[in-house]
Amino acid sequence: MIDTTPLQSKADELAAQMQLPEVTGDRNKMQAVAKGYNEAKQMLDQAERVNKLTADLARTETMLAQETDEAMISLTTEEVTSLQSQLATEEGKWQEMINPADPNDSKNIIMEIRAGTGGDESALFAGELFRMYSRYADSKGWKISSISSSRTELGGFKEVIIEIKGDKVYKQLKFESGVHRVQRVPETEKAGRVHTSTATVAVLPEAEEADIELRAQDLRIDTFMAGGNGGQSVNTTYSAVRIVHLPTNTIVTCQDEKSQQQNRLKAMQVMRTRLLAVQQEKLHRERSEARNNQIGTGDRSEKIRTYNFPQDRLTDHRIKYTAHNLPLIMDGSLDDLVAALHHAERHGINDTADVAE
Repeated sequence: MIDTTPLQSKADELAAQMQLPEVTGDRNKMQAVAKGYNEAKQMLDQAERVNKLTADLARTETMLAQETDEAMISLTTEEVTSLQSQLATEEGKWQEMINPADPNDSKNIIMEIRAGTGGDESALFAGELFRMYSRYADSKGWKISSISSSRTELGGFKEVIIEIKGDKVYKQLKFESGVHRVQRVPETEKAGRVHTSTATVAVLPEAEEADIELRAQDLRIDTFMAGGNGGQSVNTTYSAVRIVHLPTNTIVTCQDEKSQQQNRLKAMQVMRTRLLAVQQEKLHRERSEARNNQIGTGDRSEKIRTYNFPQDRLTDHRIKYTAHNLPLIMDGSLDDLVAALHHAERHGINDTADVAE
């Protein structure tokens, strides 16, 4: 049985904090305390589910040991088997809660999608990936906001950067970083030949101010007129913002908002996130031996997946996962794929061989 007393005490303490004037009057403090409360409550509820099933199983096993009627023995045996299965599932969820695989799992993300090789076709594919992840986020009740985008004349994206906020977003999408390859006949291909194009995806855990300190002397901030498809703020006001982090020469541009202040805030957020990603990648390299059993490197230069439209086939090369429902997947149905990736992570599967060329 799991001792729920500490969890209950923590949940009660955080619930009390949410009533304090210094917390209710500070949006950031309120969000932090509420997040902590929700996590403690989820753990408490899960522990109680495990305890209830444990008690039910013990009681049913005692009944089985005392039963003499064959029909009742059969029914009770089935109930024991069912309870054992339920308990194993809920205990697995509990272990995930108390032993998170990644400290960033609960973070929101910055997702960057860029066209790769393939010209207009790669830009169109980048747009379809953006739509796929947007649909998936909608199905999870997550909030999506645009940070920066660069469209092509055919409606694709040279680049699109978005922020996704919600419950454990990074945990669900962290394995999407890498090169995504598409094989299909482009609409502009008159001879009906299959072309191969690529787009890159980067999934970065969103940094908080406490994670990365940005000093004013390390930044150069420029403003310029936003470019785009029109609107009152496009090419009429200096609303677009470009920030350069001088020590690393990291550059972030944001122009999707009408307000210069809003663009500045978003650009600073992306800057923190990118700098945090650099720090974490350095740490990952230093711990490379410990990562041997994990799924790939998460590097955006690593080819992770192929979307083969003529054969209606998606293949994730890292775990030899294949699915044959591309239209559904491209419409945001990613649950099975995400589950397979997490299963592979838990069981140390890391096979980067190309299984579908």
